[in-house]
Amino acid sequence: DLCKISCPVLALNGTKDIQVDYRLNLNALRDGLSSDLNARIEEAEGLNHLFQHCTTGAVSEYRTIEETISEDVLKLMIQWISGLQLTI
Repeated sequence: DLCKISCPVLALNGTKDIQVDYRLNLNALRDGLSSDLNARIEEAEGLNHLFQHCTTGAVSEYRTIEETISEDVLKLMIQWISGLQLTI
């Protein structure tokens, strides 16, 4: 069903995400969206499921992290959104 997607796609997973296996998830998206040359699919190095810098990625670590979301991820999202050519 991924090949039926007709909207822009930005897919990100943290490499320390232990809730979703980033390799399996992103590889499935790469395979399913292989014909979409505009799809952007990337690993967010060292980030957990919530896109926070972390040590282990464990859910129990969430409460000790002061960062809400990685500034780099926010910048990447802004860059991606800004580059879209949307029509209404």
